[in-house]
Amino acid sequence: SDVDEYGFKRGEKFDYKNYGKFMDGYLKTLTRRRIKWETIIRENPDLNLNSKLKRYIRKGIPGPYRADVWMKITGAEAAKKQNPNLYRSLLSIDHFIKEISDSISIDLPRTFPDNIHFDSKKERLFNILCAYAHHNRDVGYCQGLNYIAGLLLIVTDDEEKSFWLLKHIVENIVPQYHSHNMANLLRDLAVFRELVIRRVPAVNRRVEDLGELWNEFIKFKHHLTYFISGLPYAVIASKWFICIFAEVLPVETVLRIWDCIVFRAALAMFVTHKSAIMECEDIAALANLFRDTMIQDSIVTDCHSFIEAMFSIRLKRSELESLRKVAVLNEH
Repeated sequence: SDVDEYGFKRGEKFDYKNYGKFMDGYLKTLTRRRIKWETIIRENPDLNLNSKLKRYIRKGIPGPYRADVWMKITGAEAAKKQNPNLYRSLLSIDHFIKEISDSISIDLPRTFPDNIHFDSKKERLFNILCAYAHHNRDVGYCQGLNYIAGLLLIVTDDEEKSFWLLKHIVENIVPQYHSHNMANLLRDLAVFRELVIRRVPAVNRRVEDLGELWNEFIKFKHHLTYFISGLPYAVIASKWFICIFAEVLPVETVLRIWDCIVFRAALAMFVTHKSAIMECEDIAALANLFRDTMIQDSIVTDCHSFIEAMFSIRLKRSELESLRKVAVLNEH
């Protein structure tokens, strides 16, 4: 089929042969996984997090259970129960701030135009984004939230669940990535760079070399005297973090990443594509590798192997927190 199970049209360069090989085995895996999840939901209906549930989540949540599992394990469902009228009260605001509603309206047609089902969801997406923008005035609306909320809506097919999950993601999983100054996004890009230096130093050297070449070109062209620090990582990875890989990777792989989430996935992108990165001749080729080529390749299409690669990388929360403190100190 030229459309995937989520309604996304496959691109002209889509590799049907490799995808067919992957799906032959993956469908059997999904069937086994669904049976196991039926058991775990029966035994642990509140989905209290334990080592077994954590292991099952890493192996992938079956599509039919994903929305409810996300709501429970994130705490979004508990938050909704504490404030059950919040979403409806936000929708009942007489007038949304025009600047916000106009920005959202402009982005709606750009959100998943290649999805055959999404036209019917645009009004609901508008509601979610406007409601959240007025709920969290510090963030308001930022490009990238439309992709996150849009994919949540595709998964849940429920406006209110999507709102509560968006709230949890923005405020707890990627806090302040979408604020007006994006300070925490810039901090975490610096953290990501340090993780690449530690895990795949040869890749970092190549990326930095390409960044220096680009800087020299820009300085010459625009008569600049300064160096744009961290440029290659901002060019490559900003969208990964802002959109949490939505509109970057195949949707099934994105959903598996969302089951688990962010730094491991970003590192895995560099580790699994080490050879391709080393072959890049300039920053444009590097940006193209991560923008266009990657969404088609077999490494990321095989979401099961990609997730295994993610969790083969040593990464502790204590290391992230330590690097974040260093990044904050370096800003001052």
